[in-house]
Amino acid sequence: MIYYYLLIIIAFYYLLSNFIFVVKQQNAVVIERLGKFYKIKQAGLNFKIPIIDEITGKINLKIQQLDVVIDTKTKDNVFIRLKVSVQFKVISDRVFDAFYKLDNKNMQINSYIFDVVRAKVPKMKLDDVFEKKYDIAIEIKAELEESMKNYGYSIIKALVTDILPDEKVKNAMNRINTSEREKVAAEYEAEAKRIKIVTKAKAESEAKKLQGKGIADQRIEIAKGLLESVEILKNNVGISSQEAYSLLVMTQHYETLQYIGESNKSNLILLPNSPGIAKDMLINLISSISSANYINNVNNEKVNNEKNNTKNNLYNKKNN
Repeated sequence: MIYYYLLIIIAFYYLLSNFIFVVKQQNAVVIERLGKFYKIKQAGLNFKIPIIDEITGKINLKIQQLDVVIDTKTKDNVFIRLKVSVQFKVISDRVFDAFYKLDNKNMQINSYIFDVVRAKVPKMKLDDVFEKKYDIAIEIKAELEESMKNYGYSIIKALVTDILPDEKVKNAMNRINTSEREKVAAEYEAEAKRIKIVTKAKAESEAKKLQGKGIADQRIEIAKGLLESVEILKNNVGISSQEAYSLLVMTQHYETLQYIGESNKSNLILLPNSPGIAKDMLINLISSISSANYINNVNNEKVNNEKNNTKNNLYNKKNN
């Protein structure tokens, strides 16, 4: 008797568990009645007739992602590997098509991606693939969206997430990039050196210019001082200009000798050196100035004569 009641309880539990079932959120359940499609059950508490109705399959309504890796080559014969990520989901009101029309969705999506990539990338150079990967992703999405819509799937996003050239090509690209950067660095260094050299040359030029101006101003002041000294000697002592110049030259001469003698590290030898050297120096200086003035006057007279002759010749030619 106990076994009889136990069997009744088990049978009742079996019928009840097959009569009531729960569908989780973002899922859908396909119900078949006697082997034929009957209804799509959405999330929540649902009922079915035991034995007659059967849960044939469950459909995930969440956004799913499929990663596809494709090996192909570019227009410049470089073999590359592209990683494409596709995000997709089942259209909620087209669960029937997603379940019955397509047996393996991942393989179908994979085939369409391969078809698009291997039709587009071989027409592009390697640099263009990197620059236009967004365009490749857009074309993949457009192709998948048009095709998979018929099977009840919506394509959310298609991304080219990685582009991997052959290792040798990658190393060559790195070397090219390094060489370009080294070239730019060398140009900047050369420009910096040029600026330093130009700046230094300008500074030296300005320094020499100022130094020359200083020496010229110094000599002007010395000349003014000598003239004033000569005038004082002429007016107060009553000596002639030549005697005054002799006295000043001799004074400068002996002051120079004194300065040389006071320096311990001086290797300068002044030749000739005699008591009458100041007078001889003055005579030679006056003689040199006179000779220079004479030569200058002769040259000026010669130039003036040539100018006059040229004017006369032009006048005669004009009159003739």
